[in-house]
Amino acid sequence: MTEQPPAPSADLAFALALADLADGISLPRFHSNDLRIDTKPDRTFVTDADTAVERAIRVRIETERPGDGFLGEESGRADRGERRWIIDPIDGTSNFLRGVPNWGTLIALEVDGKVTVGVVSAPAFGARWWAEVGAGAWGHQAGADPRRLRVSGVESLADASLSFQSIRQWDEAGYLDPLITLSRTVWRDRAYGDMWAYMALAEGLVDIVAEFDVKPYDLAALAPIVREAGGTFTDIGGSSSVWNGSSLATNGLLHAATVHAIETARTA
Repeated sequence: MTEQPPAPSADLAFALALADLADGISLPRFHSNDLRIDTKPDRTFVTDADTAVERAIRVRIETERPGDGFLGEESGRADRGERRWIIDPIDGTSNFLRGVPNWGTLIALEVDGKVTVGVVSAPAFGARWWAEVGAGAWGHQAGADPRRLRVSGVESLADASLSFQSIRQWDEAGYLDPLITLSRTVWRDRAYGDMWAYMALAEGLVDIVAEFDVKPYDLAALAPIVREAGGTFTDIGGSSSVWNGSSLATNGLLHAATVHAIETARTA
């Protein structure tokens, strides 16, 4: 008998509804001929789809959860109380504007400083993943039943598949030598990119994902999904936070060895 997800809490149900709202805005703009693209001060791109998705989500939160705070990539912070929604309207904007389907909306709820709910919706893939602390991690393809997510059982770096995300990230962070060393240690290295690499980790398809120059809205929704799938999610040094500008997600079995390999190579 196929394992079924537990009934969602009110918070998770609301997050999933926000994902439906986002998909209804973003997917029709994907591959559109009149997509408006601007460059932000940090030289990253933003499209009219990014801003429209975030605006709609923020309005829904302010209307239905007026006591909750908000942190969005495009519109910043509006903090109220001990609960805060952390939103990336389109993670993978560069993919989105180039017509690459690896993009999605990231929705997280932080309560008393801890992320309790995470939803990743990738409508161009026809896929969605979600988790709530204590309720497991789940995913489904369009038209299919939900399935429980579990990380791999790989125990050795020599057998591991690594997604390093971007050579430039590691180089600019001063970690190029550790990346090269790690790539020579693992079985396979690829740069799957953005939210998809972490979801592949949660599904047991990849064993290690790490990157730099990331913000809380890039990571918050991913962390509970990885953790509820049995993995470990920290910053590059092993601290359990999405606020430190880097990330290291593994199947858990490889986490200490990965941190050690990176730090050893960095100090060599």
